[in-house]
Amino acid sequence: MSRDIPIHSWPGSYYINSEKRWENGTLSLTRTMLRFTSDQSKESLSSFRLSRIMEIKMESSSFIFSTLTVLEQGNVKHWFGSLRPNRVVVYNVLEHFWRERLLSPTSEVQGAEAQPSKGRELINLVVGSQRRLEDTGTVLHHQGQQFDNMMQGLDKIDVDLGVADKLLSELESPSWWPFGKLPWRAHQEAKAEHAARGAAAAGKGAGKQKVITSIPAVVSKGGDSDLKPGCLMVLVSSLEVRDTNQQLLHRFERNEVDDIRVHNPYEISVRQRFIGKPDICYRLLSAKMPEALSVLEMQYKKKVEFTSEYSTFNTTPATTPCDSGSSVWNADPLQQCQETEVTLEVPTGELSQVQVQLLQPAVSQAETQELRQMLMQLKNLALEAETELERQDEALDVLTDSTDRATMHIDKHTCRMKKLL
Repeated sequence: MSRDIPIHSWPGSYYINSEKRWENGTLSLTRTMLRFTSDQSKESLSSFRLSRIMEIKMESSSFIFSTLTVLEQGNVKHWFGSLRPNRVVVYNVLEHFWRERLLSPTSEVQGAEAQPSKGRELINLVVGSQRRLEDTGTVLHHQGQQFDNMMQGLDKIDVDLGVADKLLSELESPSWWPFGKLPWRAHQEAKAEHAARGAAAAGKGAGKQKVITSIPAVVSKGGDSDLKPGCLMVLVSSLEVRDTNQQLLHRFERNEVDDIRVHNPYEISVRQRFIGKPDICYRLLSAKMPEALSVLEMQYKKKVEFTSEYSTFNTTPATTPCDSGSSVWNADPLQQCQETEVTLEVPTGELSQVQVQLLQPAVSQAETQELRQMLMQLKNLALEAETELERQDEALDVLTDSTDRATMHIDKHTCRMKKLL
């Protein structure tokens, strides 16, 4: 199951309290579990859910220094030592996923016994689709703003070309003043034009700095030895990696990003390559990385690479609580909405050969109503996206015509200026 595939693993040792000894093995973090497996016996010595963790601390013991302790519900403390690369890195990653699990609205606060129904699973699927469509709509909105800025720039170019045409006309047929415009007036107009262009460029720059999404993450420059808390900000024209104090660690301009490698749904690395000097690479882990991946796939289509580790997550999807042999992602939603037929045979003597069929609905009426409302919201979002795409198609046609017209005028003015020389 994808729930059991580790997001990250660290070699270390675990203190077995019953035997008063340390056992070498591997500490693994999955989406919902924390597990320690012995290297010698390959058995799980400790395994518990993230929702059961009460506290994570860095402590020292009389047996070994630099240990990491995890307090589980029931006042059970687990000791982990000799963690590599170091316990600070492990603490930062565990604390991030544990905190995000507690803050997540879908956290498993009801325990392992509260299994979601098929209707709830369908609702979760629709919620995921709705989030992805909302992210797509956000990207389309910012893309439309960029088209609007381009149209404003082309309008300014048309105005400038009109001024150039007027000046060329004055040069070709001078008035009573034989030296063109007065020098001080030409200087004032050039200064005003430069200020106007600077203001327009500043307005466009402010538009490019709009944040599409921001997620908390554990970041590292290069390897995994210095993972620290921070955040990833996806902007219209760049990616920003910041620390916990919102101080900028690095900004990747959109055209500077060479590749984004997706190691698993919760871990990516962003690289900028250079010739003659080391590349700049940041590795990011986040419990909310799936929310940012949908936006990154839209903005950096050809630069996003999925590794074999990510393929492992997709080929072994999480099983449903109702049926351990079926997959939520591979099942047909319409089949899940069908009613389950249960046949009961009455013992001979009471009602011989009589079978009573009970129809148990897999989706409740309230869940059906909620699904209907969410599907209507999805339909509205899709219609809004279609309208925005049609508007952008029209804007592209206008941009093409304006660009062709500006190119023709520039060529024409260039020929006129060559005649004046």
